[in-house]
Amino acid sequence: MWSKSYDRDLGDVLKLQTHIATAVAAALKVSLLGDVSTKIELGGTRNPGALDAYLRASKTIQSAGDPTKDLASAIAAYTEAIRLDPKYALAFAGRSLALTTYAEEVATGPAVRENFKDAEADARRAVALAPELGQAHMALANLLESGTLDFSRANEEFERAVALAPGDAQLLRVSGSFAVDMGHFDAAIATMRRAIILDPLSFPGRADLGNVLYAARRYGEAATAFAAAISLNPDSKQGYALRGLALLGLGDLEGARAACESQSDYWLSQQCLAVVYDKLGRHADARAELAKMKAALGDAAAYQYATIYAQWGDRATALEWLDTARRLRDPGLITLKSDPLMDPLRQEPRYQEMLRELNFPEA
Repeated sequence: MWSKSYDRDLGDVLKLQTHIATAVAAALKVSLLGDVSTKIELGGTRNPGALDAYLRASKTIQSAGDPTKDLASAIAAYTEAIRLDPKYALAFAGRSLALTTYAEEVATGPAVRENFKDAEADARRAVALAPELGQAHMALANLLESGTLDFSRANEEFERAVALAPGDAQLLRVSGSFAVDMGHFDAAIATMRRAIILDPLSFPGRADLGNVLYAARRYGEAATAFAAAISLNPDSKQGYALRGLALLGLGDLEGARAACESQSDYWLSQQCLAVVYDKLGRHADARAELAKMKAALGDAAAYQYATIYAQWGDRATALEWLDTARRLRDPGLITLKSDPLMDPLRQEPRYQEMLRELNFPEA
């Protein structure tokens, strides 16, 4: 119904976006709500170099294979965008999300809290620059969940973000991940499926759908979702490790072993292998995988150590590591309520006490 080519200078890209949006609406006889130009430009930039840096950062996040390298590259690109336009709210929001993920997955020791602190500053700057920007409130909500474990305030920010940008696929993915961490499985799955409809070729979208299905104990569907994610990004270390955990849930120990061994230098694969090897009777190999994690990550992976000991049947040591995670405000605790690897501890009084202390909402 509508097709047209445009040839413009990059400096006019925002005007061009407005022009195209209006042209499409006219061709399809759709009335756009509100001021089109204002909505398109909200939180954006008129600096072509800043836009280019932002797009490079976003692309790196979408196709991340090696979290350590790719997150650092994305943060650097977002920083370049902010240098070129210090009022670029979308870039502040993007960098906040990347810093939060870096704190969760890569940083160790004091760097964990430092990255969370920087992520909060960026999120609050984004909100200050563009109070009506859904991505800004999403970044703040994500930080409040992982960085401070303040689930009540995080929920408020997610609700605000979704109200402002209900058609944003990334926002739906992040808010869906929060929903599953809170134990709201059906709502999380529905939200993730909506995100995939909006962005069907997104690797994070397929991986996040797998995560919520895994937490809901729908392991076969989770394995399928992770396989779809891997097909979109065969270089992702995360995808193979997550598929391994789903296969572990199915009881396919050899499949889980093969998936996680394919990326054995990645901490999530090592966590998976520590459990899988133990269930295969390879106890020395299981202990070796745990030792690798401890040598590389120290106390930063306290929560993950707790899951391993729980799966080994050593509840006392698992609870000790959970106490360490609680003392350090380990971001892994956001999954405490929903993580299948924690199932052996669910009836332990200390575990239940921790759930109450973290103030998880009722499912």
